[in-house]
Amino acid sequence: MSITLKTPPEIEKMRVAGRLAAEVLEMIREYVVPGVTTEELNQRCHDFMVNTQKTIPAPLNYHGFPKSICTSVNQTVCHGIPNHKKLKKGDIVNIDITVIKDEFHGDTSEMFVVGEPSILAKRLIDTTQKALYLGISMVKPGARLGDIGHAIQKFAESRRYSIVREYCGHGIGRVFHEEPQVLHYGEPNTGTTLEEGMTFTIEPMINAGKRNVKTLADDWTVVTKDRSLSAQFEHTLTVTSTGFEIFTVRDNEAIEATHIPPELYKS
Repeated sequence: MSITLKTPPEIEKMRVAGRLAAEVLEMIREYVVPGVTTEELNQRCHDFMVNTQKTIPAPLNYHGFPKSICTSVNQTVCHGIPNHKKLKKGDIVNIDITVIKDEFHGDTSEMFVVGEPSILAKRLIDTTQKALYLGISMVKPGARLGDIGHAIQKFAESRRYSIVREYCGHGIGRVFHEEPQVLHYGEPNTGTTLEEGMTFTIEPMINAGKRNVKTLADDWTVVTKDRSLSAQFEHTLTVTSTGFEIFTVRDNEAIEATHIPPELYKS
C-alpha cells in the first residue's frame, strides 16, 4: 500500500475528526477516579461519541475488538480491553480514542493517573509525553521518518527507559491504519522522506523496565514481560509546507497545533 497524500478538503475533515477525538479525552477526564471500572469509562465514551458527537467508535468490532476504546492499565502496554475491575489509587491508565467522522479517522491517547502517582509513574509519564513532543518537533517536509524514531529513542533511553518495538505509529485517513509505519526508534536520515499532505500518528510506548512484551490469551492485551509500568501518548498530525499541524491537541496541553515550545520536550 502506498502513502496517500491528503488534499486540503481531506485535511479539513481530519482536523474535525481529530478535534472530536480530543474532546472525548477531555470529557472522560473527570471520571477517571478510584473505584471506577474501565467498562464504565468505555460506556461513557461510547455514549458521548455515538449520541453527542454523532461519531463512530473506530475500535468497536475492528478485527473483532469488543469495545469502543482501549484502556491500558499499569503494565499493560496497549490494546487493553475495558472490563469490570475497579481502578485503585496509584493506577495509571492509557485511554486510546479513535473516532470516525465523515469517513475520516481521528486517533489519540492520553495517560491518566488515579489519585496520586508514584514518583516512578510520574517520571515515566512525563518522559513519554516529552518523547512524543520531541518526535513531533522533528516533522517537516524533507525530514525522514528515522529522524522521528531516533529522537524518541535517544531521549527515552537517556532516562534509562526502553522503547516498545513491536508497535508503532501509522498513516491514517479514510483508513484506520495505512502507510507509513512510524517507528519510535531508529537512525537519523533513514526511512521515508516526509512530504506535505502526509497524515500519520506518533504514539511512543515506553516501559520503565525492559522493552520486551507479550500478548495475553485474549489476543489483544499487550503487557510488559517483566511487569514493569508502561506509558503511551498519541497524536494524529499532518505534514504542512513549513512543519506540522497536530489535529488532536487537548485543552490541558501547553502546545499549539503547529508549535511545541522546546522547554516542553527537553530534560
